[in-house]
Amino acid sequence: MHDRIFAAITLLLCCVLAIAAWGYSAPFSYEPVGPKAFPLLLLLLIAAGAVQLMLRPVHESHSEEAAAPREVLIKVGICLAILALYAALFEVLGFILSSVMFGIAMARLYGGRWSHSLINGTVLAVGLYLLFDKALDVPLPLGILSSLEN
Repeated sequence: MHDRIFAAITLLLCCVLAIAAWGYSAPFSYEPVGPKAFPLLLLLLIAAGAVQLMLRPVHESHSEEAAAPREVLIKVGICLAILALYAALFEVLGFILSSVMFGIAMARLYGGRWSHSLINGTVLAVGLYLLFDKALDVPLPLGILSSLEN
């Protein structure tokens, strides 16, 4: 029940933030899609996850729920630390390397095997880079890989 309440609040928050982001316009923009594309895409993904969480079937057993809060809080703390590290390394290492490291760390945090984590983290980072930098023409920092550009 708590997860459905959390999902409903998250969905409501996504709607409010989407309305706020929709009206945003920067006085200047060097990106053809403008500064609101990334937050709107991110909010769409979060909202889709919240809807999925609200619509999933209810399990009869709640014995797992009683033991979960401590483990969940530990994972949330580790996740916040990984996000802070990602933000700190974003400019230095660049989007691709910092995103690969973030993807691997998050996959491992939630039980992924090393090989799957490495493949998925790399594919996700390179795919998102190509989507934003090439398809949407939103420049992303390459950091230490900047010598590979052009």
